[in-house]
Amino acid sequence: MNVIPVKELKVKERVGFFLRHWGGTEMVISTGIHDCVNLDGFACLEDSEILGLITFVMGNQECEIISLDSLREGVGIGSSLLGKVEEEASINGCLSLSVITTNDNLHALGFYQRRGFQLVDLKCNAVETARIHKPSIPYIAENGIPIRDEILLSKHL
Repeated sequence: MNVIPVKELKVKERVGFFLRHWGGTEMVISTGIHDCVNLDGFACLEDSEILGLITFVMGNQECEIISLDSLREGVGIGSSLLGKVEEEASINGCLSLSVITTNDNLHALGFYQRRGFQLVDLKCNAVETARIHKPSIPYIAENGIPIRDEILLSKHL
């Protein structure tokens, strides 16, 4: 497996990845509307196949993770990508790393907490606001949990 800056991928590859895994390239969260295709990030490749991808935004001594996907669980793809972002954030003088996930995403909540992130804020019914811009956001997750709230996690670097 090889981790590369996401900008080394062709735009068509990035667009295709987000269409397949997110249903579009826009991520709508309380911190803004982000076109993931144009964000900085890293991709994990094996024989030119994208196995994982992370995007982020830096500013005000904080780095915010916008998206993280790992297509093979339990082999270190997500951890490797997160590690690369932590390195990049530290190099750029960031003091913390943050990420927003939704209340239904129990896997992400566990993943980030096991890597030193803490829950720092809850935005009740934030997803309702996001649906105004992106009505394709489902109301119920595959695990049966209603998708309503955003949870902010943060880690000091």
